[in-house]
Amino acid sequence: MPQSSGARSARHRLGAPAAATAALAVMAATATAALAVVAALGAVPGTAIASGGGGSGGAGFGSPSGGAGHSGPGSGAAHHGHRPPAGPSRAANPLSGRAMWIWELPYVEQGNVAQIVSVAHRYGVGTLLVKSSDGTTGWPQQFNRQFVAELHAGGLHVCAWQYVYGTHPVTEAYLGAGAIHDGADCLVIDAESEYEGRYIQAQTYIDRLRKLIGPRFPVALAGFPFVDFHPAFPYSVFLGPGGAQLDVPQMYWHAIGVSTDAVFAHTYSDNLVYGRPIVPLGQVYGTPPIHQIVRFRQLSRAYGAPGVSWWDWQEARPSDWSALSRPAGPLRGYVPYTTMAPLSQGAQGDMVVWAQEHLVSAREPVAISGQFGYHTLLAVQAFQAAHGLAVDGTIGEQTWTALLRYRPVTVRWLLPHHGHGLAVATARRAVTAPVPASASLPARHEIGAVGRGGR
Repeated sequence: MPQSSGARSARHRLGAPAAATAALAVMAATATAALAVVAALGAVPGTAIASGGGGSGGAGFGSPSGGAGHSGPGSGAAHHGHRPPAGPSRAANPLSGRAMWIWELPYVEQGNVAQIVSVAHRYGVGTLLVKSSDGTTGWPQQFNRQFVAELHAGGLHVCAWQYVYGTHPVTEAYLGAGAIHDGADCLVIDAESEYEGRYIQAQTYIDRLRKLIGPRFPVALAGFPFVDFHPAFPYSVFLGPGGAQLDVPQMYWHAIGVSTDAVFAHTYSDNLVYGRPIVPLGQVYGTPPIHQIVRFRQLSRAYGAPGVSWWDWQEARPSDWSALSRPAGPLRGYVPYTTMAPLSQGAQGDMVVWAQEHLVSAREPVAISGQFGYHTLLAVQAFQAAHGLAVDGTIGEQTWTALLRYRPVTVRWLLPHHGHGLAVATARRAVTAPVPASASLPARHEIGAVGRGGR
């Protein structure tokens, strides 16, 4: 979650004051210790949060049925696209309502729990997202059972968030499970540029995490908002079958340099195709104009979001707190842009991977390569003909709608040259395929510099 262009992420920057550096140095725990704790505990029981989902499926957090389209304007003009997928009930989703992110506890009301609870209630914050680990390093002095219990006693939900790199995905999964054992109400995966191209590592992380916490415990992905800017990022793994049930894109309009309306239009059209309820993550860091914070809240309602979270507490000004909590009326007559992103021959990236996984599930043999080539064109045309659609070879609104009725095939990714490339679905079985060719494509970074360094 970066600062302005040329700066490191707000939560990872190396230039923080020495006092916090010293305080957080105490927090650093070795991954070995976390592994030992969680291994001794065994699997963390999953929490049943919803009845099993259908459609694109996953971990039982509503019925995914989204669609996407990133080419539309952010003006609120009438664009009747796919309706955003409904999320779980408010009681079942800790990210419903208003939430605030905490990076460094020493910077948040000096770590005083009573004061944190008081301020949260004053501004209508019901959930705190607290950093619990960075890569293979746990932060137990910040995120621990006692701290979580005190926040719970104060009437707040508490979610753990971990920054993951993919170099040691099994250890990262154990640390996530450890935070859940400490009482977290949900786990948020902050996966960014380090995970681009790492399909195998992402699958390893998700598989191990789910074995530890069960299939229904609430998990969210906080990733880049513009999917088309990150063709190599494995959204289809993190948000695919068994993955995160909630999508929390980092919609930092001020840092990106676009309007609030534009960031909603682009983000929703790109992300809806993955079929997960979207919980916008807005910014109060970087001194965004106050009226834009209010508009962000209004847009989240117009788009039907179950809640909004904000990055981050330690950088929020008094005026920011007021803006994110004061009454904000509806945007009367505003029609959100939810048209699905069209894909046609020549397209590349993870959205193509996602479409190909659905084509395979629909028994249209095609290589899951992330490249929309001639054979994918033939598969799309065959699918369209079989479903009574216009045979134009483009995955537009109607074709996406039909494709997303199929649960995507589960892919077991292999190193390049270790698979034949053509994935053919068989009943209740995963397919194997080499890491998609699109995993090597470069990214366009919408949120300033993305160099990461934990502490």
